Amino acid sequence: MISKITGIGNYIPPQKITNLFFDKHIFHNEEGTVLKDDNISVINKLQKITGIEERRYADDNQVTSDLGLIAAQAAIEDSGIDPETLDYIIFAHNFGDVQFGTVQSDTVPSLASRVKHSLKIKNNFCVAYDLLFGCPGWIEGVIQANAFIKSDIAKRCLVIGAESLSRVVDIHDRDSMIYADGAGAVVLEINEDDDSGIKSHLSASHTFHEKDYLYFGKSYNKESCHSTKYIKMDGRKIYEFALIHVPDAMKKCLDNSGYSINDLNKIIIHQANEKMDEAIVNRFYQLYGHAVPPDIMPMVINKLGNSSVATIPSLLSMILKGELDTHQIKKGDVVLFASVGAGMNINAFVYKF
Repeated sequence: MISKITGIGNYIPPQKITNLFFDKHIFHNEEGTVLKDDNISVINKLQKITGIEERRYADDNQVTSDLGLIAAQAAIEDSGIDPETLDYIIFAHNFGDVQFGTVQSDTVPSLASRVKHSLKIKNNFCVAYDLLFGCPGWIEGVIQANAFIKSDIAKRCLVIGAESLSRVVDIHDRDSMIYADGAGAVVLEINEDDDSGIKSHLSASHTFHEKDYLYFGKSYNKESCHSTKYIKMDGRKIYEFALIHVPDAMKKCLDNSGYSINDLNKIIIHQANEKMDEAIVNRFYQLYGHAVPPDIMPMVINKLGNSSVATIPSLLSMILKGELDTHQIKKGDVVLFASVGAGMNINAFVYKF
């Protein structure tokens, strides 16, 4: 028994935020001191490291569940299914619905329940729940949906990844330039017709030393409201962690699939940091004694930024719908998906299209 993607959709928010948006920000370091470098230098350095030129923000009247709903509707339409036949709706996010102008997280009812309600699904046995797993949350949702399908608990699942990170950033932290908003979703179903679908998967949580590499902390501007907290990260430790552990996880997952490194057609990796992702993939191929093939890793972080759980399903949707001129996925292609994020969590799965 195998599960496969039968529908996909995404939502790219309308507000295009270029790097010049941050020119008037007053950035502080962790100690609270204003950065000595001018903002143009800070921006250029961040762009060189991350590859980010611009990112997308949700409209002021939108929240994360709104973005997820639009992506879900697109995936359902693409699949052609009746939403009443869904057995599970799994919504991966991290911060819930945060209204514009606040950092107050609203997670009750669950975002999955809100989407189910908005889809007007009456089937009480369509189970809707949220999944918090850091940036790898969407992949983890796919892995859970696959487990439900393989164990005959479900035949059809909707997996959504959406986030509005722009609502939980500290404007005095230069890392705020990395984050973005977006959503992606897939319909996953039992496949009894061919051998396409999920071939292997792997998940891990490194928490003994690493749990606080990403955290919620106070503003770097010590004069700001001390009760308010924002997303924070130790970028250097995350970078080092990812380069050590993610390639090994990717290799183990690929080896478990039965495919060889030569069978791999694409790697779709969480769009966190362009240089970091390139280093991860380079080290992954080094484990096999191979050079990185050209065009193996699609990247859209330069235009969309880091939208956490939304980066992978959004990118996959863009490829499958022919929106990237330089990347295609054809029938029979083998694709490795991988992500890393808060926790620190790592996961991956191998998929044959």
